[in-house]
Amino acid sequence: MLMTSPPSHAKPLLDIRALQTQFKSERGTVNAVQGVDLTIAPGEILGLVGESGSGKSVLALSILRLIQSPGTIAGGEILFDGRDVLGMSKKELTQLRGRDIGIIFQQPHGCLNPVRRIGWQVAEPLRHQGGLDRRAAWDGAIALLRSVGIPAPEEKALAYPHQLSGGQAQRVMIAIALALKPRLLIADEPTTALDVTIQAQILELLRESCRNFGTSLLLVTHDLGVVAKLADRVAVMYAGRIVEDGPVAEMLVEPQHPYARGLLRAAPRLGNAGAGRLQDIPGGIPDLSRPSPGCAFAPRCEVRRSLQLDRCLTEQPPFQTSHEGHRTRCWASDRSINLPQSVAEMSLPLEGRP
Repeated sequence: MLMTSPPSHAKPLLDIRALQTQFKSERGTVNAVQGVDLTIAPGEILGLVGESGSGKSVLALSILRLIQSPGTIAGGEILFDGRDVLGMSKKELTQLRGRDIGIIFQQPHGCLNPVRRIGWQVAEPLRHQGGLDRRAAWDGAIALLRSVGIPAPEEKALAYPHQLSGGQAQRVMIAIALALKPRLLIADEPTTALDVTIQAQILELLRESCRNFGTSLLLVTHDLGVVAKLADRVAVMYAGRIVEDGPVAEMLVEPQHPYARGLLRAAPRLGNAGAGRLQDIPGGIPDLSRPSPGCAFAPRCEVRRSLQLDRCLTEQPPFQTSHEGHRTRCWASDRSINLPQSVAEMSLPLEGRP
């Protein structure tokens, strides 16, 4: 049974407006994020999906102003609980990161300090931002390691990162991200490097942690199965833009944008073992240094070809709201094509939701 999404009228915890993030390159300016509007409500889990190169990770890093040169946030607004993130001082940003917004990356071993014991890495935010003394921070670190399922946490706290498995290292990263009980957690492909069994455990841990702390979650992933079981709402990103977003129950059963439909068709489904190859989407992400005047997906779009919609190549479609809380950026969002199987028939990594 699907979880109930936060009320649509709730004041957003995170409010992104017309965000633009660019990178200078030899080919020109790469428009990695192009005019993104997105909100996350308190306690909400939002799944952000799309192919590699669609701009998901850049958007996630932009929220915390972690874009490094030659990248820059070129325009738009990022409001966290009404506060202007782009206008914050370095001191204010330091307080925002960790205390208000935590982040988990997909390569935990690459994020942990190889020469420091695990316990002190978990204790660090408790000491420097939480104001605890050395003893209290260490005790807090042990409690956090225990809460994320690290076995024998008193012993593991003395270990170094190379002595941990991939799943254990990711649990440590979750403990660090949750140390100060942030109001928003950003998880960027947190299970990519893990085997299927460990993936399910980590995702269940994220869900339970967010529930226990009342934390909102932005889950960046390419896996629609993960989104189906974890998210309240889904946003689909393509070539730097959000092309569709809405409640998970609607988005993954009757998606309106042809790209969202293509992603769902390409997802593994139960009973599909003997059906041959999955249906992929022909073509690839366009060159973001040469933005199209029309829909970026148009060259790959079977709907445009079948309906001969020339305006898709020359005019950028605006968002259209089919009903409350479900938006689609497509000139043909009301046209039907062969819909994929529903989310209920997909092969998913987690057990049924309570």
